[in-house]
Amino acid sequence: MEPKVIKGGEHIDERGRIVYNNDFNAADVKRFYTIENVDTSFVRAWQGHSIEKRWFSVLEGKFLIKLIKINNWEEPDPKSKIQTFEISDDGLHVLYVPAAYVTSIQALTKKAKLLAMSDYMLGEVKDEYRFDKNYFTS
Repeated sequence: MEPKVIKGGEHIDERGRIVYNNDFNAADVKRFYTIENVDTSFVRAWQGHSIEKRWFSVLEGKFLIKLIKINNWEEPDPKSKIQTFEISDDGLHVLYVPAAYVTSIQALTKKAKLLAMSDYMLGEVKDEYRFDKNYFTS
């Protein structure tokens, strides 16, 4: 399966606002946490998992999330294709990231907050990979 955005939405009336995602099935989610970068110039890159799937949803603000599918975890191709997604809090959109991807996460607005979800508990598998932020060149 490829990365994709599962679109959410919002409803506003005289009572207030409801933000929802009726198409996201959270059955595989075992844990979740939030990410708040120190500022908009900081880029949290490149980190990923060979077997863990993740889902991201913006709770506040806007984020730029870049993804690279890794072909070889010991020595990935530095010119790997980068997929780019810009996600905001204008609906409860969920970015699905399958296994075998690394991410780069940058807040585009001040005080932005990102919800991250995983299909494994912390420490359940040894499956975390990190690469220097300048490793990929494409």
